[in-house]
Amino acid sequence: MVGVFEVGAVPFNPDGWGPPDSAAAASITTTLPLHVPFAPFSRSDKLGRIADFTRSFPSSNANPSNRPSSRHGAGNPADSPFDFSLDVDAFPLANPEDDSSFRLVDAKPPPRPKFGPKWRFNQNRPQLPQRRDEEVEARKREAEKERARRDRLYNLNRSNQNQQRREAAIFKSSVDIQPEWNMLDQIPFLTFSKLSFSVPEPEDLLICGALEYYDRSFDRITPKNERRLERFKNRNFFKVTTTDDPVIRRLANEDKATVFATDTILSTLMCAPRSVYSWDIVIQRVGNKLFFDKRDGSQLDLLSVHETSQEPLPEAKDDINSAYSLSVEAAYINQNFSQQVLVRDGNKVSFDESNPFANEGDEVASVAYRYRRWKLDNDMHLVARCEVQSVVDVNNQKSFLTLNALNEFDPKYSGVDWRQKLETQRGAVLATELKNNANKLAKWTAQAILANADLMKLGYVSRVHPRDHFNHVILGVVGYKPRDFAAQINLNTANMWGIVKSIVDLCMKLNEGKYVLVKDPSKPQVRIYEVPADAFENDYVEEPLPEEEQVQPPTEDPEDGEANGTTNDVEDKEIEAQN
Repeated sequence: MVGVFEVGAVPFNPDGWGPPDSAAAASITTTLPLHVPFAPFSRSDKLGRIADFTRSFPSSNANPSNRPSSRHGAGNPADSPFDFSLDVDAFPLANPEDDSSFRLVDAKPPPRPKFGPKWRFNQNRPQLPQRRDEEVEARKREAEKERARRDRLYNLNRSNQNQQRREAAIFKSSVDIQPEWNMLDQIPFLTFSKLSFSVPEPEDLLICGALEYYDRSFDRITPKNERRLERFKNRNFFKVTTTDDPVIRRLANEDKATVFATDTILSTLMCAPRSVYSWDIVIQRVGNKLFFDKRDGSQLDLLSVHETSQEPLPEAKDDINSAYSLSVEAAYINQNFSQQVLVRDGNKVSFDESNPFANEGDEVASVAYRYRRWKLDNDMHLVARCEVQSVVDVNNQKSFLTLNALNEFDPKYSGVDWRQKLETQRGAVLATELKNNANKLAKWTAQAILANADLMKLGYVSRVHPRDHFNHVILGVVGYKPRDFAAQINLNTANMWGIVKSIVDLCMKLNEGKYVLVKDPSKPQVRIYEVPADAFENDYVEEPLPEEEQVQPPTEDPEDGEANGTTNDVEDKEIEAQN
């Protein structure tokens, strides 16, 4: 039976809330029931049930440590007439199961992303093995093999097509082989690679001409401060063959040597294994002497461009990017470049004799001819005319320089844009030029070594616009020591002289007469023909090409004026050869 709960008397306060006065309040406190459970709380405390009448009161010896203490310090019956303590066991504040799942604030850590920066860049982190379907993997491998096979076939077909186009467009003999010519021998280039011959240091017999000083400011040129390539119309350039050289004739009459040549002809022989285009050298055996000559209008007067590249050039000869047009353009660029990089203050270094090919009063290009003699054996010496284009003072000593220029005609053929790569990746630009113009660079290096030049300067000259082959700019100039550069491009000096010595020995066994050494237009070999004594002379006329097939040198726009109208220059040679 439930007991009756009696509530004490509550007096009425007409003036407001609470007891009417302190006496009444005291009387109320004395009449309030005792042992009423009460638990003070704060806002941070969790509230559960106020009272649970379904559970019985625990015994008085319950563990007092289970009772929560109030931060307000109340709840001890010994100190206060009121007992404000609440037995936790008797009146639990919350269900433990509910309390574990209830959160006022979500304090769980955020989930880590599966693909984050740490996962992306931590390559050393061990990855769990993933199961893959073996059938899918096998099909994938087969597809990759098939794709690789198709790529190989495509590249092979493209290479064959390019080779056929190059042979059809460029691989033509430099000289028309006449039916009455008698072929004596053919030498494959493979035998040249095994030759080696060491020559002692040569001696200078004579130095002719005058040199101007090199302008060092051109070493600071970059694509950002490029300089326009000027034209030197009034300066004369000479490309005289061996037997037309009065100095060589005088040395031959004095029996100074047995073999005579020029540095252009010798470098062509020395670098023959690197050549792709056809070339020819005329050999004359007079008594016990041997003369290596070039024909008038020979390809040796021009400079090959893109010769060793795999990308074919346009087939039409009148195209500005054809092999012939680029050769003529490169010859103009080299002539003008060799004169622009000089200090034009009138100060020159003169040598033993003046230029042997210039007339009195002519303005001659800066060039010096060094007639040097090499000993091939006890009874045989070789004299060659070597050229240097400039001089510079180094430690109060004069050093000779050779000046040459590489030319960029269209970046799409080479794959490297000089204006973007020359300043930051000069090595890549030079490597590309070594791949596309290996023969030309090797010949320049051989000529610098033959002339005993202390430094060879290479200029980088590009067109102002890829379709404008008249106007050019200088993008940079770099200097190299010839022998160091030869080692860099794998040019062996002993092998170069081995090739020359073998050809000289072969020609000295021939009878007196005239011969021509021709590089085969499509095979890596040279052939020796015996030709009539009047071959290549003024009275010997080869069958001319039809007029519509003859290619005239490029003419300059009327706005730009005449293109390098110098005497004895490349253009005159080409016109004379075609006429």
